[in-house]
Amino acid sequence: MRNRIPQSILLAAGLCLAGPVFAATMTYTPLSGNPSGTYRIDPQHTNVFFTIGHVGIGQFTGRFDKITGTYTFNAQNPAQDKVDITIPAASINTDFALRDQHLRSKEFFDVKRYPNVTFVSSKYVPNGPKKGELYGNLTLHGVTKPVVFQVQEIGAGNVPYLPKPWGGYLSGFVATTVIHRSDFGMDAYLPEGLSNAIAVKVEVEGVKK
Repeated sequence: MRNRIPQSILLAAGLCLAGPVFAATMTYTPLSGNPSGTYRIDPQHTNVFFTIGHVGIGQFTGRFDKITGTYTFNAQNPAQDKVDITIPAASINTDFALRDQHLRSKEFFDVKRYPNVTFVSSKYVPNGPKKGELYGNLTLHGVTKPVVFQVQEIGAGNVPYLPKPWGGYLSGFVATTVIHRSDFGMDAYLPEGLSNAIAVKVEVEGVKK
């Protein structure tokens, strides 16, 4: 019998490896000024990626092309930080139109019945320099479940040379988690075709209001 590493472990490991490699090639603006306040998520500089296992052999990554929302920082009490985002499910994009059409169908996201994916945070727990755990409720396919994102702050500071609506006081972070699609009633092609575990990575940049 062939030995297999569980796909959930492979997906989680992929997320962990991606961060240091990316960080090593970039220079970030350190936190400056007072970040407290509400930020509008900049959809042109925010990305939502997901990675899923395929037939127990490989994996592929897709994204959602649209996102709106806000998040709030409290510099004196980070535990009160809040996040509220909405993603139109029909904006799913795997760079293959036929597959995207299938993913929008009743067999998967059923976008006509459940047009939005939402996340509303309940608490933030700092657990190290510029990082923490973001707890909240994810609503997907009409089902709401608690999830925990691992959050890493990237940078924050005033960027006056960018024109509106992109310029001003900006902050950025990366959040990752692994969910199981069967928890949300999405069980097509389980377990051989597509993995139950889905790795999610959100790269967010926001503009302070």
